[in-house]
Amino acid sequence: MARPDVRSPRPAIEIADVLRRHGEAYRRDRADHLGRVERRVMSAIVACRTEALGGHMEACDDCGTTRIAYNSCRNRHCPKCQGPARAEWLAARQADLLPVPYFHVVFTLPAPIAAIAFQNKAILYAILFKAAAEAMTTLAANPRRLGAEIGGVAVLHTWGQALTHHPHIHCVVPGGGLSPDGTRWIASRPHFFLAVKPLARLFRRLFLERLIAAFNAGTLNFFGDLASLTDPADFAAHLAAMRRISWVVYAKRPFGGPAQVLAYLGRYTHRIAITNSRLVSLDDDHVAFTLKDYRQNGAVNIMKLKPDEFIRRFLLHTLPDGFHRIRHFGFMANRYRTAKLALCREFLDRERTAPNEGQPPPVDSETQIRVEVPACPHCGGVMRIIERFRHSFSRTSPRTSPFRCDTS
Repeated sequence: MARPDVRSPRPAIEIADVLRRHGEAYRRDRADHLGRVERRVMSAIVACRTEALGGHMEACDDCGTTRIAYNSCRNRHCPKCQGPARAEWLAARQADLLPVPYFHVVFTLPAPIAAIAFQNKAILYAILFKAAAEAMTTLAANPRRLGAEIGGVAVLHTWGQALTHHPHIHCVVPGGGLSPDGTRWIASRPHFFLAVKPLARLFRRLFLERLIAAFNAGTLNFFGDLASLTDPADFAAHLAAMRRISWVVYAKRPFGGPAQVLAYLGRYTHRIAITNSRLVSLDDDHVAFTLKDYRQNGAVNIMKLKPDEFIRRFLLHTLPDGFHRIRHFGFMANRYRTAKLALCREFLDRERTAPNEGQPPPVDSETQIRVEVPACPHCGGVMRIIERFRHSFSRTSPRTSPFRCDTS
């Protein structure tokens, strides 16, 4: 007789529960202001892993255990759909790692610029990527700095712990680069990559130059409290004030080696504004969730928001259709990453005639990230799909195929 499925319980509260309980009222109250992307995100999260999207029945070849698995929405803003996407991305990225220290650099927009970015997401988020990458590659190429062509991966985050709009870029960069003539690897100092103050000034200048170009091209929109910025004089005065303040760029401690780089990327690349695990309680009046207060050394506190305010803050972080929130730059840019990484490895191998003390080891089997096929929870056997259900449970012909993780 087939054994019933035993699964770990889902979180007590999910984003989907908030949207099921309060989403319709939110749509109704904001009918004139809620965009197509936000509506689609809400619908996808509510439908994810429910009968609405259909699914399949799977059975174990060995012990006969059966279970029904409903399809995932695969929306990049859904808290339940990031695990498989993250694992696949990391499995592809492990081949890109070099046996050198890696540095973590963060670029943050000041609040007045972030407000413009919220009303022009696609344009200003793209400018943020370009200005951060150009600032790093330009400063690193300076012979008085590193004097090398660098590369790295950049990830966009748009939130703070309280779900407010806080756009910033996380960059993970190898500690060194290719010499200008392309004949050797130039290593950075062990615990220092680039000076932060000149990097921040260069980032500010490059960002504002691109922002002015976008304004002159007539591609920016301003409304609400920012409507006055449509006037060129007001816009110029606004940017002049931004030139007088310091923009926040900071570098964290270097990673210990490839394993730590992959672990970091696994936490950051496919993160969304808030995970289900942070939700504490839900009722008719409030949604409560945990947040870390970094001003108190990461102390965990509880924040309560009205349901409509919680949904509003969650939807602040939806991205425009087709916008890529993970990008590569420098010698890791997509069009020549494979060739230039091979060249980097050749130079590094040539220089390392013997292991250097304190140098991170090459990527080994312990660092590998694999997308594994889930096994039977009872005997470890292979689970195979024996029947598929379309949405609303209209049934198709039985079909057998190896199980593909869509419900983790």
